[in-house]
Formats: sequence, structure tokens, C-alpha cells
Amino acid sequence: MDNNSPKYMISIASEILNLHPQTLRQYERLGLVVPCRVDGKNRLYSENDIEKLQFIKTLTQKQGVNLAGVEIILNMQEQITLLNKKILQIGTNIQSKYGEDMSIMDKNTNNIQTIKIEREK
Repeated sequence: MDNNSPKYMISIASEILNLHPQTLRQYERLGLVVPCRVDGKNRLYSENDIEKLQFIKTLTQKQGVNLAGVEIILNMQEQITLLNKKILQIGTNIQSKYGEDMSIMDKNTNNIQTIKIEREK
């Protein structure tokens, strides 16, 4: 089962995160997290949703970031992820076009991946 599979009802998610279910509903209303809907009404949260909610909890409770700031941070994270994917795709395209003369590009790609991994920690 992958991390995007919905499996936690709101009551379980709120227990895991030690957050009130109303807080999770508020985050959904604000678009910070989008749980899967079953039968059009029951929310199910995936592992990725739980990780995102834990990150939001850390930002708000430990870092003092307000919800508007959280939204900006999440949007920036998404943009960085998209840009990293584009950079890696460009590198792959260049590598396939120019072949083995691209050892410098390989080093840069590895550096980008290392930065991405460190950022995700």
C-alpha cells in the first residue's frame, strides 16, 4: 500500500496527531490538506496527509507560524518540488542528447538530489 492510500478516519487522525478533529476540519476548509472523501461525507487521511498535518502542527505550535504563513510555506514547498523535477528532467534530456561528456551535469544532478533529501529531513 502506498502513502497516498486513504486509511485513517478523522477520529484516528486526530488521535495520531493529538489535534482536535475541528482543527483538521479547519485545515481542510483552508485547503492546507485535502483528505479523501468516502461516500461523499466521511474523511479518510493517508500517511502523506498525516505527515503534512504533522508538519503544519510543527510550524504552528513550535515555530509560531500563523495559518497564512503555513499556506505560503506549503505552496513554496510544492513549487520547489516541481522545479526540482523540471531540473532533473532537463538534466536527463541533456544527458541523453550529449552523452558521456556530461560528467559535470551528473555532479550537479547529484548535488540537487542531496539538497532535496536534506530539505525533506
